Amino acid sequence: MDRLSGEIALRTLSEWFGSARLAQYPVGASLKDTWLVMGGRGSGKTRLGAEWVNALVRGLPPFARHRYGRIALVGETLGDVREVMIEGPSGILAASRGNRPRYEPSRRRLVWDSGAVALAFSSEDPDSLRGPQFEAAWCDEVAKWRNAEDCFDMLQFGLRLGRRPMQILTTTPKPVPIVRRLIANPDVTVTQMRTAENAAHLSPSFIRAVERSYAGTKLGRQELDGELIEDREDALWSRADLEAMRGSTEGRTMKRIVVAIDPPATSRRTSDACGMVVAALDENGNGWVLHDGTVRAAKPQEWARRAIALYRRFEADTIVAEVNQGGDMVRSVLGAIDDTVPVKPVRASRGKWLRAEPVAALYAQGRVRHTQRFPELEDEMCDFGPDGLSGGRSPDRVDALVWAITELMLGRAGEPRIRDFL
Repeated sequence: MDRLSGEIALRTLSEWFGSARLAQYPVGASLKDTWLVMGGRGSGKTRLGAEWVNALVRGLPPFARHRYGRIALVGETLGDVREVMIEGPSGILAASRGNRPRYEPSRRRLVWDSGAVALAFSSEDPDSLRGPQFEAAWCDEVAKWRNAEDCFDMLQFGLRLGRRPMQILTTTPKPVPIVRRLIANPDVTVTQMRTAENAAHLSPSFIRAVERSYAGTKLGRQELDGELIEDREDALWSRADLEAMRGSTEGRTMKRIVVAIDPPATSRRTSDACGMVVAALDENGNGWVLHDGTVRAAKPQEWARRAIALYRRFEADTIVAEVNQGGDMVRSVLGAIDDTVPVKPVRASRGKWLRAEPVAALYAQGRVRHTQRFPELEDEMCDFGPDGLSGGRSPDRVDALVWAITELMLGRAGEPRIRDFL
């Protein structure tokens, strides 16, 4: 009995739950029958898929309450199924403990001693999924599938065996129809995993290299953070254009610098954020976005202190403040913090879209650049449409950006009036 207890303890310690992260091993969570896992490179999504299959075959919670016997493995190609999902370093064979399956490449299948079988399929051949039936399926890199919609649909007709047919889809996200469709489906559990979360199992030099090169970029947010990054078709800005509009102010003389703010209408914690952008005008008449200081502040004094701190930090000329919502209040709050700071009130007489169009035109002409990546501001810009909303909300950052660039570059607003340029 002592020897048996020791063997059980060793087997228990070697089980995956001892090293898995909560995103990979959602104890207590209620997973729906379809589980979409969007992960960055090296985030552990392949290991999760392999462990999920292993758990279903063995009937192990939290993934299964009974043993599954017939499983589909679907990848971009049959080569991917074999090299990544089955024989890869994080694949099913590597993850199997105890009852290790036999791989029969000629029949494209894994067979367990229990009688469970996992069959390999390729997205290149959706018709191969006509006829076979399954209790579960692991679909890998769905965003890369050649015939994604047809292949996924054929699979759904085959998931018809057992007490509870289930499927897991592991992928690096891309804005393709199948991924959008899955995210929009209320019957799909969506999990996002970042590469950095799995750093303990990755080369430190790899982490340093990719973060140095790609952190904050569109590619990095997709390939490292597992985010679905896409542009709104009717937006005034695109991510590709913004990526091309980055530069350095080194060696340039700034004629003007302004801090533009778009104060929230109320001081409730649930109110909109206070949009706050610092921008400059160089000696050649080009605009530069220097900083996104947007803050969600419960009290007007909090965003006012932040605005004045940025005014001092960047040695700005003035604070440009929208005053449609309580103009006297905006000026009095800023004045109460520091009455020596010049404040220029601006009032919106046109809709947000109409105000933003001339600013977007300056970007299109290559006359406005960003000194660094501003992910949250750029998200708003690329999702800002004719309805004047971004992500269904007021675009506080975009509003502040528009006021800053308008003050600096449109009409006579760009002429120096405050700073001494001698």
